Amino acid sequence: MIRSLPLHHSTTLQFPLFPSSCTGATHFLHFRLKRQVKLVSGSSSSDSREIFSETKQGGVKLWTVSAFSRRDQDRVLEQEAPENLDTGPMLKIFPGQAFPLGVSEVDNGINFAIFSQHATSVTICLSLDGRIDDGMLEFKLDPDDNRTGDIWHICIQDLQRKNVLYGYRIDGPQGWHHGHRYDDGTMLLDPYAKFVEGRRFFGGENKSSGFLGTYDFESLPFDWGNDYKLPNIPEKDLVIYEMNVRGFTADESSGLPSSTRGSYLGVIEKIPHLLELGVNAVELLPVFEFDELEFQRHPNPRDHMINTWGYSTINFFAPMSRYASAGGGPLNASQEFKQMVKALHAAGIEVILDVVYNHTNEGDDVNPYTTSFRGIDNKVYYMLDLKNNGQYFNFSGCGNTLNCNHPVVMELILESLRHWVVEYHVDGFRFDLASVLCRGTDGAPLSAPPLIRAISKDAILSRCKIIAEPWDCGGLYLVGRFPNWDRWAEWNGIYRDDIRKFIKGDCGMKGSFATRVAGSSDLYNVNKRKPYHGINFVIAHDGFTLRDLVSYNVKHNDANGEGGNDGCNDNFSWNCGFEGETEDTSIKALRSRQMKNFHLALMTSQGTPMMLMGDEYGHTRYGNNNSYGHDNALNHFLWEQLEARKRDHFRFFSEVIKFRRKHPHLFSRENFLNKNDITWHESNWDNPESKFLAYTLHDDNGEDVYLAFNAHDYFVNVSLPSPPTNRRWFRVVDTNLESPHDFVLDGIPGVGSSYNLAPYSSILLKANL
Repeated sequence: MIRSLPLHHSTTLQFPLFPSSCTGATHFLHFRLKRQVKLVSGSSSSDSREIFSETKQGGVKLWTVSAFSRRDQDRVLEQEAPENLDTGPMLKIFPGQAFPLGVSEVDNGINFAIFSQHATSVTICLSLDGRIDDGMLEFKLDPDDNRTGDIWHICIQDLQRKNVLYGYRIDGPQGWHHGHRYDDGTMLLDPYAKFVEGRRFFGGENKSSGFLGTYDFESLPFDWGNDYKLPNIPEKDLVIYEMNVRGFTADESSGLPSSTRGSYLGVIEKIPHLLELGVNAVELLPVFEFDELEFQRHPNPRDHMINTWGYSTINFFAPMSRYASAGGGPLNASQEFKQMVKALHAAGIEVILDVVYNHTNEGDDVNPYTTSFRGIDNKVYYMLDLKNNGQYFNFSGCGNTLNCNHPVVMELILESLRHWVVEYHVDGFRFDLASVLCRGTDGAPLSAPPLIRAISKDAILSRCKIIAEPWDCGGLYLVGRFPNWDRWAEWNGIYRDDIRKFIKGDCGMKGSFATRVAGSSDLYNVNKRKPYHGINFVIAHDGFTLRDLVSYNVKHNDANGEGGNDGCNDNFSWNCGFEGETEDTSIKALRSRQMKNFHLALMTSQGTPMMLMGDEYGHTRYGNNNSYGHDNALNHFLWEQLEARKRDHFRFFSEVIKFRRKHPHLFSRENFLNKNDITWHESNWDNPESKFLAYTLHDDNGEDVYLAFNAHDYFVNVSLPSPPTNRRWFRVVDTNLESPHDFVLDGIPGVGSSYNLAPYSSILLKANL
């Protein structure tokens, strides 16, 4: 019999290697392993593992599977399997094929293929029982039989079609100054793994959990339904809601069971809120697999934090497994993600993913976290400064920079994007720090980046919304200049800054404010670009929330553990007279007014508006403008606060969004405004002290809209233009008024020839019959 041995012991099984008539050598593996050896991703070369050795006995070639600890080689025990042993299933080994990369089911088994140009040794490691905490069965690949070009491959027949975990150990040149970071003692995740197994619960106690690939060729395809269809919302009509899957329902106030809170299924439960708010697209913070406990791997000033935002990708194909309900794991996460997309689409809401292809979780050489790319082929996957001892370029601000325009990396990114469109039916992507994607392999900016062009021209991605965050941490600021092929939209950071400055009362901002609300033609009226290629926003996930924008003059990031050195210093915020929370009623009223002013400006601007989750009830992070590492009320949607503000703050925000969507001919135009579309009621453009702007948007049917913004600290009595023939001005919005008078859908008649605008307030008048 085979004994179950302690971790420091070895179990040796022997089985014959027969010749095969198939192309290439075929190995028949006939065995049962009763206890495997623990091997965790990221372990050192001294940890336990299994190896193969080749011997001959009586003229018969044997392969030996040996499990042992390098620290205890002097205590290795070997035991041959007797001839009458019940050895379990037989596995046949074929050389395999080079494509597709990753795991695929082929006629003669399960094929594994991985790229590594510079590797000298590749070993595939398998856990046949699907347990990440058990040992791995290893097959060292023969470069002569199992390598085609730069791709290593193996095919295994009679391997289970599901519940197998796998990873790689790879060795190669050791010259760091040449860009290599090989260590064959580290288990590596397949970059093309479609599912990733790790810890099952978000923020769970197993901080050192490794990450392995898995696959499923057994389950039936997801049922999208006979009546299923994509929303296919025109870009010009989008109203985007930026949100975090976990943060949306993680708080107990969501009212969901603990097993569902913070999950993809939790989002489904809250779709009625999105519909009530009026948005028609969600932009999800990263949902690719990431390690939320990466900061806790070793003592450091941030080891109290949990990566809640997810901008630290481990794998580009697998949905975040810990967003599955009830710790369901990667396969359930995939199914529940599809359920979420299906439900959102049924509600007429599109799904845009915030994707991070500018860097990975693997850090730099000071604090490396090798899980995949670094150990597979560091020199290919990352931008390296080979003139500086092969150190990483850090255009991402996170320690490394993905080598996006290398042909191998470019194809990985393209395949990843296609996978999310074909398999998960997502509607678009927002590319984090997209200027990185515009750099060559040496880090230099490219005028026509191959990856950007390929995404623009790809047939599968042709129906998708494609949005760039057009800057990076290396100073490549491309707002209005991002290479676009008339396809790419951009986060308009200039819009954010100019709107903030004008609304808070900065001098000399009236002209810039006018340009932004009119669609930023100075940035986007080039070639065939449209107003909707500018994504207008005042608030995003990084930076102040809307409430904090009007409550704090400076950031308060001490809780982040970096001495307040993290986060942006240029917030263009104003605390309205007091720093932080206050019970002063006049300051609270002014802050409420300012939040409504920002929202009205955003939702009546030409271009595509985007708002942040929580701003609809006035969420605060208490001045923290970089709260990426707090899995608590700083980032969680607080549903009890929503209920408390449902009749005033939320009501105004929802009604203004719906008013925009009801009048696309006014606010969501296909083309840039011309002189017949807008009248500026202004003769004081050159006065930097002027902080008042009024204009009329014209409608072909006479339903004109008059807007005025007063950023002065005093009343302005403004003469109103005459309404169109046979119409009168009705007041729809006055942000100085309390709810429900601040927004009246049908409008309040009786507006005379002038209007007295309160300090820091705005109005919207509509020409009705």
